[in-house]
Amino acid sequence: MYNNIKQTLQKTGELMVKVSDGQTFELHLHNTKFHDETNLIELDAGAETYWINAEEVVYMWIHRVKE
Repeated sequence: MYNNIKQTLQKTGELMVKVSDGQTFELHLHNTKFHDETNLIELDAGAETYWINAEEVVYMWIHRVKE
């Protein structure tokens, strides 16, 4: 899942993920770092930093705008 999240974010620039405890996170290229050695995703949310274990991601999606 880690590589899939990383590749999709690089392709789309924005990605929503939901983890097993029900929390959702919005990832952007400018505030997300990937740590390949640990498969952790670091999200800088301004006042807080989140560390997301990619193995805990249950699904991901991309915002789509209906035309």
